[in-house]
Amino acid sequence: MSVFDAILLFLAGFLSGTANAVAGGGTFITFGAMTLVGVPPIVANATSSVTQFPGYITSTLAYWTDIRHFWRGALVLCLISAAGALAGAFILLALSNPSFRVMVPWLLLGATALFAAGPWLKPTPKPGHEAAVGSLAGSLAQFVTAIYGGFFGAGMGVMMLATLGLTQAGDYHRLNALKNMLAVVVAAVAIIVFVSGGVVAWPQAIVMIPGGALGGYAGVWIAKRVPQNVVRGFVVAVGLFLAFYYFTKG
Repeated sequence: MSVFDAILLFLAGFLSGTANAVAGGGTFITFGAMTLVGVPPIVANATSSVTQFPGYITSTLAYWTDIRHFWRGALVLCLISAAGALAGAFILLALSNPSFRVMVPWLLLGATALFAAGPWLKPTPKPGHEAAVGSLAGSLAQFVTAIYGGFFGAGMGVMMLATLGLTQAGDYHRLNALKNMLAVVVAAVAIIVFVSGGVVAWPQAIVMIPGGALGGYAGVWIAKRVPQNVVRGFVVAVGLFLAFYYFTKG
């Protein structure tokens, strides 16, 4: 890894943390930066899960006041999420880099479209003191979302929030807290599989994680001054650029 690559990855981590703090979509940036410096797609995808994990933890802790009211009821969804993430991660490891590379532009297009539609997919607040969990429809939807999250994490948060809004009760903040809690489970299981499979690029991850932490802190300052639509537009542009890059490069 050259000095230029290290600087690029650190900046990508910083931008990723900033984007996640303001509007989400940081995975697009870390995945793209690693592939641009020559990291194979499967390794870049797995390493992105590692670099995003600290942010999932801090977001969950920020919602602890809400989570402590329903965490026992959410344990079933946590187990379902773990099973789905395990399946998705193993599916990824079963693929070769050329096979996964063919899928990447389509995955990026789908995730970019999902991310762009995020504001319209936010669940409408529903009455209820607690987020109801455990319905059959909600369990099936969460299992499918967790498979996607274990396989390719970009856009997982938006997808999960949308499905929880359709299948669970509770206001937006409780649903977002539940989403963060489940995202930690999905990411943790996927990371264990990826680390065991030896597909994590640790030097690149170590460079990006501090950048992501600084970016997350700076994102709070930026969120108060830069419209979310601007940051969202930047992330969508990155996603479209990467999809175009993979379509043309083959």
